[in-house]
Amino acid sequence: MSRPPINNVRGALWMLAGSMSLAATALSVKFLGGDLPSPVIVFCRSIFGILFILPFLARHGLRIFATKRPQLHVLRAFAAVGNLGLGFYALSHLPLATATSLSFTRPLFMILIAVVFLGDVVRWRRGLATAIGFGGVLIMLGPTDIALNIASLAALAAAASAAVAFSVVGKQSNEESPLTILAWFAVGVFVVSSPLAAIFWKTPHGLQWVLLASVGVFTTLANYCITRAFAVGETTAIGPVDYLQLIFAAVAGYFLFGEVPTIWTALGSVVVVAATLYIILREARVKAAKTTIPPLVE
Repeated sequence: MSRPPINNVRGALWMLAGSMSLAATALSVKFLGGDLPSPVIVFCRSIFGILFILPFLARHGLRIFATKRPQLHVLRAFAAVGNLGLGFYALSHLPLATATSLSFTRPLFMILIAVVFLGDVVRWRRGLATAIGFGGVLIMLGPTDIALNIASLAALAAAASAAVAFSVVGKQSNEESPLTILAWFAVGVFVVSSPLAAIFWKTPHGLQWVLLASVGVFTTLANYCITRAFAVGETTAIGPVDYLQLIFAAVAGYFLFGEVPTIWTALGSVVVVAATLYIILREARVKAAKTTIPPLVE
């Protein structure tokens, strides 16, 4: 499948829609709080995610699952369940702004994945930016009363899982249609999350079903929008839009849950965002230098 023409404005708008959907998801999970175990939330989310794709399945049939790389979809399903389960746990047990800030360590983990598993060589600039980014995590957590506890570790593990999932999506977006990626994602998360949900099952009730439905709809919508964003826009143009989630989280946490971000959370978030933005821009510059044809010397 050929890549659509680059349109950064459209890509940025898709990313904005995806970011707002993720912010809405975070709010729903936060309202669910600790009443439901995270595996149950992930499983119920997957049910509503499947319902979301049924109209596409009715229109296009089983051909929406046609793929040449099923192993990538399976890998992404496992990474996504890890990201969702651990991320939902962190959202339930950490201030909204802190949990959201920690999720933005994803690009830092993508660098580590490239080095450890893909054998990439990281130059000193990217290496230093990665180290500074993780230093921002220590600033967020170290000097505050939010120690490096299970919830914060879960948030970091969720970011690492998301790094794996995003690495797969980045490759898939050039080979598969967004609908195929979405369909495999929905079914894959349902299958992978089922055993854990059976172990930790607790039946939702009342308003919880409404919130679970919103989690399913918004995460599926976010997945679709972000996939479309990467398909039509350049990472350097659309990536920074995702950081608007930090503003959404801080405002929602303050007005809905009475959470006041500490100066350390704000400072650490700035360090993490600055480091990850530098990595994105540096990657684009290096890629452009490799693809630029040098002028003829007369």
